[in-house]
Amino acid sequence: MAGNSQRRGAIRKGGSKKGQVVGSGGQRRRGLEGRGATPKAEDRPYHPAARRARAAAKTADQRTGGGGGSRRPAGRKSEDGPEMVLGRNPVVECLRAGVPANALYVAIGAESDERLKEAVQRAAETGISILEVQRSELDRLTANGMHQGIGLQVPPYRYAHPDDLLASARDNHERPLLVALDNITDPRNLGAVIRSVAAFGGHGVVIPQRRSAAVTAVAWRTSAGAAARLPVARATNLTRTLKDWQSQGVRVVGLDAGGDTSLDDFDGTDPVVIVVGSEGKGLSRLVRETCDSILSIPMAGDVESLNASVAAGVVLADIARQRRG
Repeated sequence: MAGNSQRRGAIRKGGSKKGQVVGSGGQRRRGLEGRGATPKAEDRPYHPAARRARAAAKTADQRTGGGGGSRRPAGRKSEDGPEMVLGRNPVVECLRAGVPANALYVAIGAESDERLKEAVQRAAETGISILEVQRSELDRLTANGMHQGIGLQVPPYRYAHPDDLLASARDNHERPLLVALDNITDPRNLGAVIRSVAAFGGHGVVIPQRRSAAVTAVAWRTSAGAAARLPVARATNLTRTLKDWQSQGVRVVGLDAGGDTSLDDFDGTDPVVIVVGSEGKGLSRLVRETCDSILSIPMAGDVESLNASVAAGVVLADIARQRRG
C-alpha cells in the first residue's frame, strides 16, 4: 500500500479495521538461522539424562566426603571444617573426655535416658550451647539420620607448626622427645599415641598433611583429653621436617620390627624423635632412608609385630625410664 512501504515492519492487512500492524521486526527470519550443533543430552539442564548425571555426581561426592553436594555422610567432616559426632554413647564419651564443642543438638521429642541426661548436663556445665531442633533438621545436618536424637558439633583442631615443638622443649630447658607418625590412618591409633606421648613426658606429635589420620573427635576421645594438653603439628613434607630436625641436633629413629638396633641397646637420653609407621606398610621408603637408625622391640614367642600405638607406648616408656635414671 502506498505510504506503508517506507515504514519498517508496517503493513495493512486486507479487511482490517484496526489500521496498521507492527510486524515481527525480523524475529522470524532470525529464528530460522542455524544455532550450531545440538548440545549433548547431559548438557541440557532439563533433559532426563542431565538430571541423572547430577544425581550420580551428588552420590559420588557424598561417598568421598567432597564439598560439591549439599550434604555429607554422618560423622564425616570436610577438610578443616566442623565435625558432627552422632549417637548417644559417642557424644557422652566425647563430653567426658573434654572434647571442645560448639553446640549440642537435641531433637525435640527424643526419648530421654541416662545418656541423654548426662550429655545435656555436661554440656550445660561446660558452657556448650544446647540447641533443641526438629528431628528433620537433625536429619538434614547428619545426612543419614543415624543420630539417636543427639549430635555434638566439634570445631576443627588447631594444629601447631613443627618448629613450635622443638622450640617449646628447648624453652623449658628439656631434651626434646617427639613422635612422628608415618602412614597412620586410624584416628584411634593417633589418639592412643597422643595419650602415650603425654603420659611419658613427650613434647609433641607430628603427622603428615596427607595420607594420615587427623585429630578428629575419635582421636580426641581415644586420647582421653590429652589432645588438649599436647601439641600436634602438621608437616607439609614429613621427610623435609625430619631432615630439618636432624640439622638442629635431633636424632631421628625409625620404629620397625626388622630394625638394626634393639630397644635393649638404645640410648634415649639424647634429643630424639621416634618415627612410627603403620603395622601393615611400615615406614615409607624416603622416611626410612632419612632415619639415623631403625629400632626394633625384642619380643618373645611368635608375635611378629605390635600395633603402632602399642609399640610407640613401649618405646616411650623405656625412654622415660632411662631419663629418670
